[in-house]
Amino acid sequence: MKVLLLVALSVMALAVNAKESPPKVEVYSKNPGKYGVPNTLICHVSGFHPPDISITLLQDGVEIPDPKQSDLAFEQTWQFHLTRTVPFTPVDGKSYTCKVRHMQSVKTYTWGFSSIKPSSLYSVPLESS
Repeated sequence: MKVLLLVALSVMALAVNAKESPPKVEVYSKNPGKYGVPNTLICHVSGFHPPDISITLLQDGVEIPDPKQSDLAFEQTWQFHLTRTVPFTPVDGKSYTCKVRHMQSVKTYTWGFSSIKPSSLYSVPLESS
């Protein structure tokens, strides 16, 4: 019982000492983008703390239905990561975005056709609200 209490206190101390960190956001597709070809839109958010976050995948500003989301996970540094995906078929002239709310900050990141590997593709925010 004492060990459990000590572990709980240690975890709480680490959480209190963890510093607030904004998320790094990657928006990419499972396969190279081609108009009219079914694909998966992926928004991976990492390196953030605290875990007060929401991710929304949008087509022309409207949420794309039936997304899937990974479990919230954390690293030894108490920075968290989370991934949200949704099936979609790219349409010419439509925009595909990932809206991330972390704490009070809301930013929107856009997906675009690219041959860049997902690990090196960091999207640039379109707007802040």
